[in-house]
Amino acid sequence: MKKFFLYGIIMMMLCVALGALGLSGIYWWASKDLPGFTKIADYRPPLVTTVYARDGAVLGYFYREKRFLVSLNDMASYLPMSFLAAEDDSFYRHDGIDFRAIARAFVRNMQAGSIRQGGSTITQQIIKQLLLTSEKKYERKIKEAILAYRLERYLSKDEILTIYLNQIYLGAGAYGVEAAARTYFGKHSSELTLAESAMMAGLTQSPSKYNPLRQFEFAKARQTYVLGRMLSLQWITQAEHDEALAQELAFKSMDDPSWTVGSWYLEEVRRRLIDFLSEENMQKLGITLPRYGEDAVYESGLHIHTAVDLQHQAAAEQALRKGLEDSSKRRGWDGPLRTVPKEEFAAYLEQNGVAPETLADGRWHRVLVTAVDAAGANVRIGGYKGYIPVSTMGWCRPHNLKLATDQVPSIKDARQVLNAGDVVWASVAVPKDSKSGWNPLALGEGDVLPMALEQYPAVQGALVSIEPENGDVVALVGGYSFADSQFNRATQAKRQPGSAFKPVVYATALDNGYTAASMLLDAPIVYMDAATSQIWRPENFEGVFYGPTLFRTALVKSRNLCTIRVAQKIGIPAIAERAKAMGLEGPFPHNLSVSLGATAVSPINLTEAYTSFARGGTWINHRMIRSIQDAWGDSIATFQSEPHEAMSPQTAYIMSSILKEVVSDGTGQRLKVLNRPIAGKTGTTNDEQDAWFVGFTPYLVTVAYVGFDQVAPMGKWETGARAASPIVRDYRMAVEETYPPMDFPVPPGIVQVQIDGKTGQIAGPGSSESYFLPFKQGSQPSVVSGEPVRRGEQDDVKSGEDLLKQMF
Repeated sequence: MKKFFLYGIIMMMLCVALGALGLSGIYWWASKDLPGFTKIADYRPPLVTTVYARDGAVLGYFYREKRFLVSLNDMASYLPMSFLAAEDDSFYRHDGIDFRAIARAFVRNMQAGSIRQGGSTITQQIIKQLLLTSEKKYERKIKEAILAYRLERYLSKDEILTIYLNQIYLGAGAYGVEAAARTYFGKHSSELTLAESAMMAGLTQSPSKYNPLRQFEFAKARQTYVLGRMLSLQWITQAEHDEALAQELAFKSMDDPSWTVGSWYLEEVRRRLIDFLSEENMQKLGITLPRYGEDAVYESGLHIHTAVDLQHQAAAEQALRKGLEDSSKRRGWDGPLRTVPKEEFAAYLEQNGVAPETLADGRWHRVLVTAVDAAGANVRIGGYKGYIPVSTMGWCRPHNLKLATDQVPSIKDARQVLNAGDVVWASVAVPKDSKSGWNPLALGEGDVLPMALEQYPAVQGALVSIEPENGDVVALVGGYSFADSQFNRATQAKRQPGSAFKPVVYATALDNGYTAASMLLDAPIVYMDAATSQIWRPENFEGVFYGPTLFRTALVKSRNLCTIRVAQKIGIPAIAERAKAMGLEGPFPHNLSVSLGATAVSPINLTEAYTSFARGGTWINHRMIRSIQDAWGDSIATFQSEPHEAMSPQTAYIMSSILKEVVSDGTGQRLKVLNRPIAGKTGTTNDEQDAWFVGFTPYLVTVAYVGFDQVAPMGKWETGARAASPIVRDYRMAVEETYPPMDFPVPPGIVQVQIDGKTGQIAGPGSSESYFLPFKQGSQPSVVSGEPVRRGEQDDVKSGEDLLKQMF
């Protein structure tokens, strides 16, 4: 008996040894080609990059996978608990492998005759998602178990759970619990209730099948299961369970502001980020990143803080759109978008229905004209009726670019414009006295919408606004519609600024012997180009010659011939040097036409140059991106704008003072409605091909540009004053109150003198026209107009009469 017992022990030990040897062999076989798992510790999944406005509001997102990194401490307490109850309730007790779960899954798989259940722990799921394939083979399960055990020795339980909750796909394009909370409930993961947490945890088994937005009954069943598991585990009380089960859930997605307000700004930030985060640039700066360039922008979960002010941005976009629409209408009617045959009316309306909530005041729609008479047109928008009175068609004149709009008779008969079957743009035009009670959702099919005829503009434009104190670009708009064209005319287009360049010339002149009271000659002039033998006969915009003209008046009234004579005297090299000192990029050819703005610049570059005047002599480079942080909030880079010396404070002040009179007494008078000290300058190129306006104060510099992408005339009087200055006016009216009123500070060394407008001398009792002008100390006139000139002063006086003699 003892002998058999001994044999039994020996056989048992042999079996144990053989089993151990077998397990060792299996371990060696499964371990020989295992991937390294240490990279999981440096967890860097594809994350959403968030771009912020300067007040912290979100401007937009960049991503390939919609995932936001969030720590356990930043989640609602019920959220991790719900996932553990649904997936791995013994997570904090096992070593990465739950043998009971594996045995249970093995039995069920044997019963099913195939692999139906895995019994994986959360640690194993991480290994499967990040290191192995998802195929259901026992070989993969063995490798998964080995790696899970090793990972548990390397990371803490909280670290593993954090990775899992940020990595898991939860349907509807949402990766991780933060993205899912925003997608399903319109809130952050820290704000989720127990009921919401349990429903999200129920998604893990099949995100598509249990998507509550599409399969609520299935999702509710899974939520019930998760809450039941939490109750049986005694993680929640019966009262909490019942309350969560009874909670009525509200599903909504958190608004994504991307590519709505600030699309041009967001795209410019994206392009600059890709360039800045290139591997070459990062190595140059000594910064090491796990991803570079476009991959860094779309996958690194960066936090980008920009200088945009969303109030400014919205106002700028609205002002530019209105300005371009108005400019388009001044050129006349372009005709319908298309014409639909009468027999196809019903099919067209059925295919082009609209939701009633879109029929809000001011919203544009494509409408079908069904009948027209002299008084107006009946139109249809899907199942709704509308009416466009002829009073909204007065601008629909035939195109005639050689005539100003007020020289062409306005439309009095709607049949001159529209025909039945025309598809046109029209806006909902609710009468002012009914706006407060207007409810689009209450419209019946028998109601008739008041509408106005509209026209989608072909002309384009841009607006840039910079705070000169710090260089922050608070608003940037690159065209009429970002959806139609992503070409950014604010930063990528270069066009001739016309007279908007003249302040560069006059600022140079102030440092080369001229004063605000210098007398200039406005008379015909002819130049021969030695290189081409072509004759150049420049003219003033009005086609009139004004004779002797005060320096101040020549700039305020934008006199071309005076400017050319100044440029000829001080020299183009001096002007080019000053332009470069003001930050303009050039190049500046040795040609007198440069003085009239013949060198192309971008709107953002011209805005930078004008900060020279606003800042009192130094220009500042613009700043769109303030700082870049990584996913955890650690700084990668910060940006500060640098000031650059452009001119003396005295010269800058004199120029700003004169340019204020462009608004009060010149081509910028549309901005007088601001009732604040503001300086400005218009710019118009030949044949009204480009129109500019610059409006600036010590706290804000704004540039608007209008013109066709393919250079072409915009029409008679489509000047900087008419086409561009209303855009700056409308924008500034919306934002001006956010700044306290401020005039340009007077620097030391400035004296103010009342000057006779006809002689440039000190105004006397007989002066019929006079101006209060600033001078650098010692450069002011010493002779009173109308008084005899004392001996020794003749050479210092150049009166209007003296200049008039030069004309003959």
